[in-house]
Amino acid sequence: MLRFFYVILMNVKRAPYLIPMMRRMAANKEKYTEEQKYHLMKKMVNYMKKSGGITTEVYGKENLPKEGGYVMFPNHQGKYDALGIIYAHDKPCSFVMDKAKSYSFLVREIVDLLGAKRLDLKDIRQNLTIINEIADEVKEGKKFILFSEGGYGHNKNVVQEFKPGSFKSVMRAKAPLVPVALIDSYLPFNSLKLGPVTTKVVFLPTIYYEDYKDMKTVDLSNLVRQQIIDTINEYQGT
Repeated sequence: MLRFFYVILMNVKRAPYLIPMMRRMAANKEKYTEEQKYHLMKKMVNYMKKSGGITTEVYGKENLPKEGGYVMFPNHQGKYDALGIIYAHDKPCSFVMDKAKSYSFLVREIVDLLGAKRLDLKDIRQNLTIINEIADEVKEGKKFILFSEGGYGHNKNVVQEFKPGSFKSVMRAKAPLVPVALIDSYLPFNSLKLGPVTTKVVFLPTIYYEDYKDMKTVDLSNLVRQQIIDTINEYQGT
């Protein structure tokens, strides 16, 4: 957490430009393209990485689908997770997060800028609405990050159980899904480690609808989770 506040402090001089620009882009959707908004977001991530001494190594970009929408399912370690994936992912993408945590300083602006989905964990009906919205938008070509573990707590590099229901959106869209292994992603903002840190983002081979169409959500969930665990074990220490 110390690094998080340090990064905010080191970039406070940019806030008068960045935050109003983010709000303006979010409020004028017809004026700015998804690429322009994503470019601004990636610029902000780069500022945070540089001032925070964060290096993110990226692997497996060749595994990403070349066209169309898809959903990325990473493990969840901390506040840097989505930022690390956005840094690694060239094309515009969005994410899903806990509604209760989505209105804090800077997070609100990021959510609105990227058109992220606010999920009310206590409202089952709202969850179903969000699942359908994601499915519809993925069909139209949008790309999402969905953390199937839910919260991150003190997960570190230990992958918790995945929630099978989180896979309903991609299954309803009949779209590709991309497992993503995050390694040491907790170090930047969810540890007491000082000095430079290195994280890894590994995009695993895409799982297409034809490969999972006969699977149940729990089986697909277990498959993706195990692939991520195996990848973390393979890449740790490299």
